[in-house]
Amino acid sequence: MVYKTYYDSPVGKLFIASDGENIIGLCIEGQKYYLDKIEKEGILKNDLSIFNKTKKWLDRYFKQEKPEISELSLMPEGNAFRQCVWEFLCEIPYGETITYGDLAKKVAEKLKKPSMSAQAVGNAVGHNPISIIIPCHRVVGKNGSLTGYAGGIDKKIKLLEIENVNIKNFFVPKI
Repeated sequence: MVYKTYYDSPVGKLFIASDGENIIGLCIEGQKYYLDKIEKEGILKNDLSIFNKTKKWLDRYFKQEKPEISELSLMPEGNAFRQCVWEFLCEIPYGETITYGDLAKKVAEKLKKPSMSAQAVGNAVGHNPISIIIPCHRVVGKNGSLTGYAGGIDKKIKLLEIENVNIKNFFVPKI
């Protein structure tokens, strides 16, 4: 059984999904790879304990109180490679960023491979089903490009600003 709720945030309306005990999805309304099927099939249940805990976590996050990811029970669905990438995303400290290339090096090391494609890692980052909490917005291009955020570059900028990241060091790529 999948349950759903919504949360109004400074970056827009958030859709949150749970299996009853864990968060399995969180996305910003209109984001690429939106969890349409889960939203359509999910049962609205605003009073689930995990939803209350997640909403309080989000309240604290948006108030810049730096809540720990480990406070929430997360169960993102994905293959072993994506799970590996998402685990590394959870290690990026609040208010800090990492490049896709540096993230790819960490993943390659863990998987005992000589190298790893930054594009493959970027694809896994982009398919993160639990946005904001699993902080895919903290990954940037090696040249300072604020590229590749499924929720939209404007949302990525807002989230980094909430975390007091100096975005003057970054730029939005021209399309």
